[in-house]
Amino acid sequence: MKTVFTTGEAAKICKVSQQTIIRCFDSGQLKGFRVPGSKFRRIPRDVLFKFMRENGIPTDALESGKRKALVVDDDLELVELIRDVLEADGRFEVRVANNGFDAGMMVKEYHPDVIVLDVMLPDINGKEVCQRVRSDSTMDDVRIICISGMVERDKIEELREAGANDFLQKPFDVDTLMSRICKLLDVEPASV
Repeated sequence: MKTVFTTGEAAKICKVSQQTIIRCFDSGQLKGFRVPGSKFRRIPRDVLFKFMRENGIPTDALESGKRKALVVDDDLELVELIRDVLEADGRFEVRVANNGFDAGMMVKEYHPDVIVLDVMLPDINGKEVCQRVRSDSTMDDVRIICISGMVERDKIEELREAGANDFLQKPFDVDTLMSRICKLLDVEPASV
């Protein structure tokens, strides 16, 4: 488990910009130290944890160190498959929603790093879910991968315009999904 963080790592954990962390560090709100002989700032885990608690920032990302994924699909077998692959990777914590309403509620309280979103949900469509996520500026860092069996190019373009970061056509290979998630989150692909 990591005990000291760079300002960039602290920013990702707190889901704020690196500049915000640097300002807090330089103003003394966030204690830490500079690497001798350089201008690099470092923040110890316990200090970052205390700072997050004092400022009402959820500490679950710091506690688990795992990326949070929300899988939204009404196909329960596919959901289980995706969940199994993500959890087997070891770097992801996974939550599941089977409709757009539950997904909307969960996005707010869970604040996932990535949403794997079926476009054809029983209650509302994936495009609407994308728009709702994108209308909330606190969710700007959330990555969305839409999945669907539909193929029309214009519909895929509409999803991108609504805020989807990527699109995968069903059926797809779960390894492809994993590599797309890793790319979007800027994490190393799992070694096979």
